[in-house]
Amino acid sequence: MNLALDIGNSFLKAGIFKNNNLINYYEFNREYYSNIKSILDKTPITHSIASNVSESNNKLIELLSNKTNLIKFNSSLKVPFKNCYQTKNTLGKDRIALVSNASKEYPKENVLLIDLGSCITFDFLNSKNEYLGGSISPGLSMRYKSLNSYTANLPLINPKEIDYFIGRNTEDSIHSGIINGIVGELNSAIDKYKSQFKEIRIILTGGDSKFLFNRIKNSIFANSNFLILGLNFLIELNKK
Repeated sequence: MNLALDIGNSFLKAGIFKNNNLINYYEFNREYYSNIKSILDKTPITHSIASNVSESNNKLIELLSNKTNLIKFNSSLKVPFKNCYQTKNTLGKDRIALVSNASKEYPKENVLLIDLGSCITFDFLNSKNEYLGGSISPGLSMRYKSLNSYTANLPLINPKEIDYFIGRNTEDSIHSGIINGIVGELNSAIDKYKSQFKEIRIILTGGDSKFLFNRIKNSIFANSNFLILGLNFLIELNKK
């Protein structure tokens, strides 16, 4: 069995795969070490992979290395696409996993991947299986926190789904500015991609996609597990 870990700023998402099928999925808060150790103690995991690993995760990496065959993101990692990014060593592990899964699932197609997480990332894979790059901008929660942190009087509020454009009080105005601003940003970017490339498949993923899925005017496919599936594919591609 394989264990794929997506380590975010707020949560760790874990997927257990058997014969390439996702059989168990978990979400843990930042105190996740004991949970992962419990999974490894109870489940016959042979291979693992983790995205967004920092020095603060050394204890987790040591655990994965001791208990499993850990697939590492380094220069020897095999990927299923041609990487045309100018600074390949700076390309995020989560973005590599997303593009890898797109290459597997939609060969010979133009694919635009939109990940709505801590940051909003666009990643574009063309029909020649070439990764061209994309964009990075502040995510939903980051925008709410920024308004509170960099102003004197604006409150910190939680994101919510809205169906209005004009905010009639301060909180509604914040929601409108952020939600409608992101929707406009997404639709505008999608239109620019579609003007340059024909027949684009658009994939929407990430924890905040639920707030925005119904507001995007273009035809899109939502899959919250797209990154986890990509991590598992990288395990399979790099097994010895």
